[in-house]
Amino acid sequence: MNEEIRNKALALKDGVNRFFVGKEEVTEDVIICLLSGGHVLLEDVPGVGKTTLALSLARSMKCSFGRLQFTPDTLPSDVSGMSVYRMNTGEFVYQPGVVMNNVVLADEINRTSPKTQAGLLEAMEELKVTVDNVVHPLPEPFLVIATQNPVEFLGTYPLPEAQLDRFMMRLSIGYPGREEELRMAEKALSGELYREAEAVADAADVLAMREEAASVYIAEEVLAYMNDIVRATREEKQFAYGASPRAFIQLARAAKAKAYLSGRDFVKPDDVKDVAEKVLSHRISLSPEARIRKASVSEILRNMIIKTRVPV
Repeated sequence: MNEEIRNKALALKDGVNRFFVGKEEVTEDVIICLLSGGHVLLEDVPGVGKTTLALSLARSMKCSFGRLQFTPDTLPSDVSGMSVYRMNTGEFVYQPGVVMNNVVLADEINRTSPKTQAGLLEAMEELKVTVDNVVHPLPEPFLVIATQNPVEFLGTYPLPEAQLDRFMMRLSIGYPGREEELRMAEKALSGELYREAEAVADAADVLAMREEAASVYIAEEVLAYMNDIVRATREEKQFAYGASPRAFIQLARAAKAKAYLSGRDFVKPDDVKDVAEKVLSHRISLSPEARIRKASVSEILRNMIIKTRVPV
């Protein structure tokens, strides 16, 4: 493990936390997704810092940032880009869309049409867009932070389960504690909160972090432990269906990144426990009977993880 590269990963986390106050765990989870090649869905009410989190992360790693406010009239070309005719040359030239940035904030993704949603999610999965039969690779690293408001449903297009499965984690920021909120207000009133975050890494550093995180060792017993958790979700009668094979693979990648940020070159069962609920909960649907009882996916999943035998 290259300590210099890992220290930059820790500095990246600290740099974001200077501006995104009081939610260190959320910051770490987003960086885990970044190092795992995954994407994040933030579900929370307005005003809790979703944009601040995305923007400070992009600036801390000296990468390009793009934000698109999704509305019902947002077009797929706003996401992927389009070909524009140049009269002086008589040629069509590709005009990049918002996905041609390293960090993309897809604000209120559930307010746009399924066609536009699908265009973004295709880019997330394949790391490329095709415009007029020409393939344009996306920049690396590439991270989508999508947001949606779980309170308002009027005029929204909820993401189908198959599209939710494309996100590595679904996170909720929540309100800050009293001390954190007071500290945030002090920073905002002094203007410090709105200063640009200092770059502590660059795109090449992030790609090196990804390689190191991917090289973290997972013992067969720990991998089997992860698989036991995933398979248990498929056998649980309170679930209409369980986690997919993609969920299993992303759980393993997230556990590797968690171990890497903890300074280890191997995965422990505790790493799996720390990320399992965040990786799996949005990929599972309750059965009709469980919905009637107003059961909680997260609560059932937590109990399931506790009951799963931990390798010694």
